[in-house]
Amino acid sequence: MQIVRFTSPLTGADAVGIDNGEQVVELPGITTVGQLLRHPSAGIRALCEDADGPRHAPADVRLLPPVDGRMEVWAAGVTYRRSREARVVESERAADVYELVYDAERPELFFKSAAWKVSGHGGRIAARDDSEIDVPEPELGLVLNAAGEIAGYTVVDDVSSRTIEGVNPLYLPQAKIYLGACAVGPGIRPAWEVADPYALDITLTIARGGETVWDGKANTSQLNRRLDDLASYLFRADVFPDGAVLATGTCLVPDLPFTLQDGDTVTITISDVGTLTTSVVRGLDAMR
Repeated sequence: MQIVRFTSPLTGADAVGIDNGEQVVELPGITTVGQLLRHPSAGIRALCEDADGPRHAPADVRLLPPVDGRMEVWAAGVTYRRSREARVVESERAADVYELVYDAERPELFFKSAAWKVSGHGGRIAARDDSEIDVPEPELGLVLNAAGEIAGYTVVDDVSSRTIEGVNPLYLPQAKIYLGACAVGPGIRPAWEVADPYALDITLTIARGGETVWDGKANTSQLNRRLDDLASYLFRADVFPDGAVLATGTCLVPDLPFTLQDGDTVTITISDVGTLTTSVVRGLDAMR
């Protein structure tokens, strides 16, 4: 089962429903993902399992990113050993910052994107015009309801400029937050259907001109943090009335000097969660 946001073939309006692999069933009375995430986890499960709205063939619906309204996307950094190693290599002056946060009690959390800027499955991500090295960062995303409960999981691409962040850690917002730097999708796998979120395979494939130029595989068992702990830090001093998505860090980072190029296709698959595919463009104008 996937909770999906899509354009309804009946009305042309945005809708939320359940994709069971055979049909997409709209959730009656639920028009946004944020509205669904105002409910407690038990309520979300009941709404999904009792869905009896209009039905559509999956091929007839156009998927939208599973974030909307007042939802926000946040991310955690340096939660895998590979991520720590990559940050140390790329940093010119402050490698010890990444060493320290890996083992610290408090995780690194940062804002990633407002809902309206998020790209979805089949959409576009961007490499910055003022950066030489930009890479995708495949991450398991926690879909959190308004109470901070893990309601589901999704695939997140935390696109990043290694050039900008490597100069100075204080440039992190510019390296991480720009139009085309965040993709989420294709939908939300309900938490109650994922037996063990610490045993999920993550694969990343980057294709260029029809050929694979980089691929890798890892597993969430390599995560150095507890998922509920990451969520609790996000909600310690902030509120998310329509819920939030929290990306949990990357474990697949292409070695320097690899960079995304215009026309590349990025495919991220997380077992039991889904596959997110996007195409790469360069610069702001191409994203408008």
